[in-house]
Amino acid sequence: MSVQLTQLRCFVAVATQLHFGRAAASLNMSQPPLTRHIQMLEHALGVVLFERNKRSVRLTPSGRALLPEAQDLLRRLANAELAAKRAAESTQGSVVMGFIPASSYGVLPKLIALAKERLPGIELVLREMQSLDQYEALSSQQIDIGIVRPISQRSDVASVSILKEPFILAIPAAHRLAAKDKPCLADLDNQPFIMYSPLEGRYSYEMLVGAFRIAGCAPRYTQYITYPHSMLSLVSAGMGMALVPRSAARLRLENVRYVDIDLNGAFAELHMAWRKTGANPVTLELVKLLDGESRPALEGIAS
Repeated sequence: MSVQLTQLRCFVAVATQLHFGRAAASLNMSQPPLTRHIQMLEHALGVVLFERNKRSVRLTPSGRALLPEAQDLLRRLANAELAAKRAAESTQGSVVMGFIPASSYGVLPKLIALAKERLPGIELVLREMQSLDQYEALSSQQIDIGIVRPISQRSDVASVSILKEPFILAIPAAHRLAAKDKPCLADLDNQPFIMYSPLEGRYSYEMLVGAFRIAGCAPRYTQYITYPHSMLSLVSAGMGMALVPRSAARLRLENVRYVDIDLNGAFAELHMAWRKTGANPVTLELVKLLDGESRPALEGIAS
């Protein structure tokens, strides 16, 4: 004989009230069926849960051991029912969003503001992660949405481009190129250059290496760095120049000058990614909103 949820509810009511009459009233039922449910539970478990006589009801050691477990089970069931109802409403619940640090200069704040305005019932839980880690986390259901660089093709992950922006050259203010209106890639040949890490910054590394190869120039790499804001700090210290997404120019650092440069069509792209199957309705509602209405809000970042 298996244990039924109704039996557990009856047990918890009696165990907390220590009175069959009051417990039955709290469950809106009469005492005889309550007593039967307790007897059936004791029979299913093969233990005695209560010591009872005409004057009192007391828990046995087995009853005391069962009570916290039964309460926890009923509590988790109630939470599961609530989560299911919220998910069905599509506009209530939480979404775990991964994001790369480079998106925090302009994209991420605009996406968060849009979500708060249009879907106030959705709680965003943010996770700062590199793009490749986000793809893994999407597949393993650790995050629901990712703001990533398009560096991975996965059959279980869908993505859409939400931003394309040019790279901009950050130059130490004392460098001779800082006085030039629009330098070209050839001007970077044999110049001290802070480069993206070939591992953590693979997307930008490979794109810039390809642009340098086409232009026939070879900058002299002084450091390999993952994040644009760290690269800009080194530019400010005079350690070399760097190419960063245009949105990173919002960081106004001392001794850094930003100038446009032609990279022969190379640009930095951000995608929004999510699981193709198994995504909850709340996630899909947020994806629909951000894909459809975020583009006008992001246009100013790329220009």
